[in-house]
Amino acid sequence: MKVLYATSEAGPFIRTGGLGDVSAALPVALAEEKIEVSVVLPYYEDIPNSFKSHMRFLGATTVPLGWRRQYAGLFQYVQKGVSFFFVDNEYYFKRKGLYGHFDDGERFAFFSKAVLELIPLMKFTPDIIHCNDWQTSLIPVMLDSFYRNETVYSKIKTVQAIHNIEFQGRMDKYVIDNVFGIPEKNSPLVEYRGDANMLKGGIEASNKVVTVSPSYAAEILDPYFSYGLEFILRERQYKIIGILNGIDTELYNPETDRALFTNFSCKDPANKVKNKIALQKMIGLPENADKPMIGMVGRLTGQKGIDLVLRVIHEILSLDVQLVILGTGDWKYENAIKEMEKQYPTKLNAAISFSADMASKIYAASDLFLMPSKFEPCGLSQMIAMRYGSIPIVRETGGLRDSVEPYNPTTGLGVGFTFKTFDACDMLDAVNRAVSLYYNDKKGFETIKRNAMGKDFSWRKSAKQYINMYETL
Repeated sequence: MKVLYATSEAGPFIRTGGLGDVSAALPVALAEEKIEVSVVLPYYEDIPNSFKSHMRFLGATTVPLGWRRQYAGLFQYVQKGVSFFFVDNEYYFKRKGLYGHFDDGERFAFFSKAVLELIPLMKFTPDIIHCNDWQTSLIPVMLDSFYRNETVYSKIKTVQAIHNIEFQGRMDKYVIDNVFGIPEKNSPLVEYRGDANMLKGGIEASNKVVTVSPSYAAEILDPYFSYGLEFILRERQYKIIGILNGIDTELYNPETDRALFTNFSCKDPANKVKNKIALQKMIGLPENADKPMIGMVGRLTGQKGIDLVLRVIHEILSLDVQLVILGTGDWKYENAIKEMEKQYPTKLNAAISFSADMASKIYAASDLFLMPSKFEPCGLSQMIAMRYGSIPIVRETGGLRDSVEPYNPTTGLGVGFTFKTFDACDMLDAVNRAVSLYYNDKKGFETIKRNAMGKDFSWRKSAKQYINMYETL
């Protein structure tokens, strides 16, 4: 089986978030399961020259897009048994940053069309094209609109992955004909509620729709989570499934992570506490091995539940705990957190920035990890935290619900603390339960820590589920 994985970003070449992590790890996991897989993404200016200098130029063609014909070059880089193809066009991609440009719709419509045009040059005819988010969701539409009758393309099946349904590629519907060049008979695939909606097109035209957790697959049928797409999703519910993401267990490994002050393992977690003492010293908090540290790593936005934290932050810090926060986001949250830091200099440390090195240090040092998201399609931070022995406190939504089994003190089973409603008091109750276990039941806390560190969040299990989905097509 041959799979072409189309994405707008992929590590280690270029990434801005979870999609880049998934696009780096899932194809490699598929290759390890003997699937022939290649990845295709834009040839951005921001890709480091250390990668570009080792790419091989395969050739070029021109891509028809509406009334235009645009140059498309193709580069190749092979890593871990996977071919990464890069689509070159300086007009669209020789710019700083991946997203947020005025013509993003046209840029990624070009990329989608170019992927299909360049398949013969890749010398890789896929059985499946796996598309990711709105940036590649025109591939299934364009495949059916322009290429289906050609022998090379006639049997290709398509999968549309939704990593975050909030972002849909919505714009004025005039672009459907004038920019995308999609014929009138196919324009209803992309049109939705008077707009052009690129993600809707992928949902309509693909053979399968996959979300990044089973719970999120059910949640997006509800208007609360769907951002206006609930009607089309309910109509296409028969082809929607959810598969929980994994994490790169080689990259996120407390036994080998060079960012840690001291390495440790699930079998021998005793050295974990040394990371807490070293981090306390580094950031200026009182050094105390017995005081529970609560970590938070992520974007400071409403989606991540920062509102809830700020609403009861005085109550949280009235407990005998330390709170360490790393991330950037909305200025109102950044400012509010820095003000709280001034009020609680011995209990709260906030770094309004992002550093992978510092993130690893917090995962390793913290005893508890707070992630009270309003919605979370999958979430990686809670999985990474567990791997480093930091017990998650999460809201039961999306991938958080699927990956964090509530701790049961009677049976000793479970890996974290959960709450159901998006409510500050419910979150505070979960924090209190976690802190209480830490102080009052040391044996129970060691049990839950070992449970969490022993969870298998590798991509192997997820890759097999993806392969089963491909095989049904």
